[in-house]
Parts: sequence; C-alpha cells; structure tokens
Amino acid sequence: MGASLELFYYPECPYCQKVLRALDELGAADAVVLRNIHAEGSALQTLVEVGGKRQVPCLFIDGSPLYESDDIVRWLRGQFA
Repeated sequence: MGASLELFYYPECPYCQKVLRALDELGAADAVVLRNIHAEGSALQTLVEVGGKRQVPCLFIDGSPLYESDDIVRWLRGQFA
C-alpha cells in the first residue's frame, strides 16, 4: 500500500466514527494521517481548498478526496482486508 492517506474528520461525527472503527478493525490506523478539522485549523482550510467543500469524513488518497463513509470504508477494505 503506497498511497498517501489523510482522513479529515471530527470526533463527534457518527459517519467519521464509522470510518475510524473500520480503520481499527482493519489494523490500518497507522497507515492514515488523521486530521481533526475542529482541533487543527489548517486541516479545515486544506479540506475546503483541496476538496472544495467542508464535508467529513473525507479521505484524501494521494491528494484526491473521497467522500461518503460507505465509499471510504469500501475503499479501505479493498486495500487492507
């Protein structure tokens, strides 16, 4: 797995929690840089500038955004399962 992975999230979001649980279940948490948009101001700025919207969860795969928790979990399972 050589892709650069960054997950933009915030802890209170249930959809973000779904993705974080999947990362733990797959043993892939160490492969993804977590960017909490509420705790890290530059994370929110990057999310909006690069992704074009404030929606979380958002997984950046080599700089390209992937939205929707089900799509992210499906992609992660394809890479780490």
